[in-house]
Amino acid sequence: MAETDVFKHSTPSLYDRYMGPLLFEPYARHVAERVGPLQPSEILETAAGTGIVTRALRDAAPEARIVATDVNPAVIGFAAEQVQSERVEFQIADAQNLPFEDATFDLVVCLFGIMFFPDKIRANAEARRVLRPQGRYIVVAFDRLDLNPIPRAAGKAVASLFPENPRYMERGPFSYTDAAVMEEDLRAAGFEAVEIETIELASRVSARDAAHGIVLGSPFRTEIERLDASALERATEAVEQALEPWDGKDAPLSAHIATATRQG
Repeated sequence: MAETDVFKHSTPSLYDRYMGPLLFEPYARHVAERVGPLQPSEILETAAGTGIVTRALRDAAPEARIVATDVNPAVIGFAAEQVQSERVEFQIADAQNLPFEDATFDLVVCLFGIMFFPDKIRANAEARRVLRPQGRYIVVAFDRLDLNPIPRAAGKAVASLFPENPRYMERGPFSYTDAAVMEEDLRAAGFEAVEIETIELASRVSARDAAHGIVLGSPFRTEIERLDASALERATEAVEQALEPWDGKDAPLSAHIATATRQG
């Protein structure tokens, strides 16, 4: 799936309202806690989406200038409406071809975006290029699908409706789950100092909200409509039913957090 296709038919407001708390905000807060002590003055965010991480970075680094980028005008426009700050700038940009000078930033952050980049090594190399010496690149990707039960249950519920399993989860957000491959790609991009941790967090589940976010607000919508344009309501109901055992409870999440440092 190309990066430019990720939000082609989804709704940024639903994504931000429902998918954010469910899957992304726990890691946005975790990454922001790591960023604060670094005291960066210039931060670049790639694949910023609806600004979930941007908001956390703004609060964690109150002195920093932040440039948040994404290839999709709809999500960047939405994010800009949510974040009102003179320190934050939103810009349309491809993480694989960044429109910035060399050695511009102290920190580059990419949370749950790299899975969708067609050329991950090039995106990593671009992050390294725009970093100053000793600058850090923090990149986050989901761990295996079986360790993230809410997306797993949602994917299975939708698959049960179609003879052709869309396998969106495996082809999209959970297509880059091997920490060893992440490290290889970072080193291939020129990073010599790479640390990867697998971090387990949790989020509170609302079965209804999660179903609406996953089916109607995420790129999964495109897959469902491709198979049957009239199936969105059935898919939403199926996902809500599948997630009912988790309703009102905390569900585990697992993701890899890589920190790569530009040494030269």
